[in-house]
Order: sequence, then C-alpha cells, then structure tokens
Amino acid sequence: MPVRRLPSNPNLDHLKYQAKDLLKEHTARTPGAAQRIREFHPRFGRATDVAIFDSHLSLSGAQLAIAREYGFPSWARLKAHIERPALSDQLNLPHHERIEDATFRRAVDLLDRGDVAGLRAHLHQHPNLVHQHVTFEGGNYFRNPTLLEFVAENPVRHGILPDNIVRVANVILDAGGEPALNETLMLVSTGSVPRECGMQLPLIHLLCDYGADPNSAIHATALHGELEALNALIGRGGRIDLPVAAARGRIEEACRLLPGTNSEDRHLAFALAAQFGHVEIVRLLLDAGENPNRYNPVGGHSHTTPLHQAAGAGHSELVRLLVERGARLDLKDILWQATPADWARHAGRTEIEAYLRHKVGSEKNK
Repeated sequence: MPVRRLPSNPNLDHLKYQAKDLLKEHTARTPGAAQRIREFHPRFGRATDVAIFDSHLSLSGAQLAIAREYGFPSWARLKAHIERPALSDQLNLPHHERIEDATFRRAVDLLDRGDVAGLRAHLHQHPNLVHQHVTFEGGNYFRNPTLLEFVAENPVRHGILPDNIVRVANVILDAGGEPALNETLMLVSTGSVPRECGMQLPLIHLLCDYGADPNSAIHATALHGELEALNALIGRGGRIDLPVAAARGRIEEACRLLPGTNSEDRHLAFALAAQFGHVEIVRLLLDAGENPNRYNPVGGHSHTTPLHQAAGAGHSELVRLLVERGARLDLKDILWQATPADWARHAGRTEIEAYLRHKVGSEKNK
C-alpha cells in the first residue's frame, strides 16, 4: 500500500485523533481497518480479519500503525520528525539532497554524473562506503538503501540515468557492493526510468551476473506491469508460479499450477489477474474459492479490492464477472475512501461507472 503523505505542517494532536479513530473502526469491525492494521502493525502481518477484530488493540498499538502508515518505524520517530526535524526529515527534497553524510552524498553525486573514474577513486579512499546504509523515512520503500541501490533511480530523483550507468554499477559491485544485489534488482526491474532510458535490461543482466536472485524481484515486477523486465527475470531463471502466470494471462499455466499453490499465492494471483483484466484466470480463481471482497494482499495494491482495480483500468467484462460473483459495491479503498464506481469515474470509465451506479441503485431498491 502506498503510505500516506504527511501535510506540509503536520499536527501531532491530529495524528493522535487518527489513532483513536482507528481504534473505533477496529471496535466496529470495519474491513478497511483490518487491512490497515494487518499491513502496518507488525503483530498482525498474517492475521485474518476475524483474528484482528478478536484481538485487543491498545492506543499505543493504534499509534504505531498510524506512524507506519505514514512511513515511520515508530510513533516516537514520527513525533521527532514533527517536533525536531533534521535535514533527512525534509520529505519535499529529493532523496539525495536529504543525505546528511557528506562522504556518502559525494558518492551519490559522482554516480549521478556518471563519473566512473571519480567514483572508483572515492570508493578506493572510503572502502566501507559500499556497505553503508542511509536512512530515509516517510515512504514505503527505499528506506535503508546502500549506494548500489541509487543506480536504479527508483524512487525518481532526476528522471534520467547517465548513459554509462551500467559501468557505474560495475564499479560499485567490483568494490564489494554485492550485499544489496536483490534490493537493487527489484528497484531496477520495477522502475520506469531505467526502462525509459534503455538501461533496465542491461542492469538486470549485470546484477544477475553478479548473483542477484531473479525470484527476489519477480512478483514486484509483475505487479508494476514491467513485462519486458519480467520476461528477462524469467530468462535468468525466475520461477513461473501462479502469480506470474496470472500477470501474464497464461490460463493453461494457471490451471496447471493452481492445485499445488498456497493461499497467499492464490490471493496475489487473483489481485494480478484483476489488475490486468485476465477474465478467465479470475474466473478460475473464483471457482477455486477466492473471495472477491478481500482487499488485495500487502504489496499488491493492498489499499484496494479487485473490483477497484478492474473498474479503474476499464476491464468491463471483468467488472461484470466480479459483480455477478458477489463483489461488494460499497467497499471503499483505504487511501481515498472511494468506491469502485468512484474509481471508474476518476479514470473516465463512464460506461463502467454507469453500470456500477445502476447496480447500487438496484440493491437499494430490493
């Protein structure tokens, strides 16, 4: 789930009220509250809605969930961000401008300029730099990156990569930057800037040559719809499991893989098939018992249901299938509190919006 963005002048009292509201929603057994708690409270990561509602949630627990929902590891860190902000707390700045360590910042500047000789000399002078991490808060990824992870330009900082970024990455790897291989592979494989610059596939192959595991990035790549990168990961040994088959719309593979798949992979496959409009795979999973009214899994557009994704993407046939199979029309997404019909309207899917509004009216008249 994307984290919430703090306002420019956040108010701690207002955030305390949000924690109290979450407690009230938990008591009222609101499905959206269960999803938020499952994603942002570490004690409930794999819990069902029923288990979450049957468990005690303290005010401090609700505050922890709120802090993590805004991209901070604890309520204390969120409080410090508001009351005693440092350079790294200036969330409006690009990530490289928030780095307080001058030596690390210098390395990132050399990387961004594509200065291979300068970067090599800098790393020779500071050999531990490739193992160092910097901390960023207020986001849901890139929270503790090493230098190597900056080669992905994900999150976007400049919107472009130097033409020799593969050589730059090679310098960092040769200096001992392998521990961040899998994290960097995920960022490269899911990043729009590497693809737009024609560097995504060369970087994938370089990272895999150094030992990155293609399976570590394959689900995230599928969720981002980076199909060329997905095929490259498969070519480097990535496993075609049910979620990957669902993302690619391969019904024969999905039928073959379904019997031996666990519930987590079925849930993710359902989310992916709905996101990309693969009707027959959604039908297959519905027939296998998947619930159309579960929020999507963590890491899979978890602020929405499959119907939200289908409506927003304009998958008319799939929208009708989900509604016919019992998808609720009144469930709201977690970030914007919008129904699937609202998503269709926002995306300009007028026919789908009209269909969903008509169905809502029909249900009210029953």
